[in-house]
Amino acid sequence: MSKASKDSEAAVDLPAMRKRIDEVDQQIQALINERARFAQQVGISKGDLAAAVDYYRPEREAEVLRKVLARNEGPLRDEEMLRLFREIMSACLAQQEPLKVGFLGPEGTFTQAAVYKHFGHSVRALPFGTIDEVFQEVESGVADFGVVPIENSTEGTVNNTLDMFLTSPLKIGGEIELRIEQHLLGTMQSLEKVERVCAHEQALAQCRGWLREYLPQVELIGVSSNAVGARRARDESGTAAIGSDAAAEVYDLRIMVNNIEDSADNATRFLVIGRNLLAASGLDKTTIMVSTSGTAAGAGVLHSLLQPFATHGVNITRIESRPSRRRNWDYVFFLDIDGHAEQSPVSEALAELRELSSLFRVLGAYPRAIS
Repeated sequence: MSKASKDSEAAVDLPAMRKRIDEVDQQIQALINERARFAQQVGISKGDLAAAVDYYRPEREAEVLRKVLARNEGPLRDEEMLRLFREIMSACLAQQEPLKVGFLGPEGTFTQAAVYKHFGHSVRALPFGTIDEVFQEVESGVADFGVVPIENSTEGTVNNTLDMFLTSPLKIGGEIELRIEQHLLGTMQSLEKVERVCAHEQALAQCRGWLREYLPQVELIGVSSNAVGARRARDESGTAAIGSDAAAEVYDLRIMVNNIEDSADNATRFLVIGRNLLAASGLDKTTIMVSTSGTAAGAGVLHSLLQPFATHGVNITRIESRPSRRRNWDYVFFLDIDGHAEQSPVSEALAELRELSSLFRVLGAYPRAIS
């Protein structure tokens, strides 16, 4: 050890500092348990409720996490502080019973990572094979909530998720934004050994440029999820996959090349789906599904549907259209707007829009993603 290092240790007085850290750890542990006892009392005050989902209040959690961000002065980054408090709240809620959260599986998908980012690790994460199945299991009550992808920053909307809302009664109860880092995974030692790459179509598209440059002759195979691709890479000679660190760990694969996504700020947005609409949290987003038909349809229909938002000064953040499945060339519009459906001025704009529409439904009013 250098003289400078020894002088630094002497100046800090390491034994005294470690003793102080132990004391702080004890205080932290005592306060976490005190918080858990308060959470128990809140549960008791609500009476004989049926399950953990009855105790869970996403709008309240959003308020708590915003306060965490507001008062954080470091040195821990906001992201780390949010993660710590999310896990504390997750553990406190699980005292009643762990939430059951369905996701697009199998294990090792980005959707599973989104589950843990939003709900913490004290939930039961239930993998399902398709987006349709996630919706079905939440509707049936097998899962309390579901998490499904809705859009990627470079590849756009996941249409299957939007289409499910045409027939499903489920509501949107939250959104999650997740930075997506795609790696090339496999068991082989070099790129020359790769004969095919299996991954979800979105992942293949997100890495299109890299694949074209470095693996131009390799067969690209679309599968239902990156985790399915990782499983094939584990079991098949010559097969590589695209996926996350978690997928590499779950399926015992090497990360052959890090970060092969074409966009450095590649991110995916996920929706939390549940059975009930939420109360306002103070910083919310509303998603609606709307359409018109008959004499009102045709040229200018979208303009007429958007007019109430302009009149009341409501900001629209996203518009998508999908075939209505009622007849040919008939469309349904999905709109994300700032504010909560039951609060002014959004409520006034929606009341006017309802009068103009042949189909109108509030899909959810929920806290904006906290990041």
